[in-house]
Amino acid sequence: MKLSTKGRYGLRAFIDLAVWGEEEPVSLTSIAERQGISISYLEQLMAKLKKSGLVNSVRGVNGGYVIAKPAEEISVGDVLRALEGDLTPVDCAGIGSNKATTHCNGSAHCVSKIVWKQINDSINDTVDSIYIGELVKESKKEQ
Repeated sequence: MKLSTKGRYGLRAFIDLAVWGEEEPVSLTSIAERQGISISYLEQLMAKLKKSGLVNSVRGVNGGYVIAKPAEEISVGDVLRALEGDLTPVDCAGIGSNKATTHCNGSAHCVSKIVWKQINDSINDTVDSIYIGELVKESKKEQ
């Protein structure tokens, strides 16, 4: 599975927001400067994160963005799914993927679905076990 720039840049931007937004809203300009991401691309990413309920926007002179709930309650999986959609690497009718899959005539007798399910479960278990709060702590150690 390969994440697009939406997932990679969006996760970086979200962690930046969590680190710098504990006291006040963070502007896209400041995230763009720290992360080397264009403001127009950040706007697209934040729109997806806002739609998913992970960030809130604050209007006004000191406005910007804040995360919508404590960083300890948001997993990397939450952020990546908001940006990328389903993280399933293979559409397989035999493993009950979230995506609509075409009917597979061989799914009843196919043993390769075991491989696809294990890969899918491993990816989801991994991204769901890493919380933004942990990454914020790591980021602060690095500063």
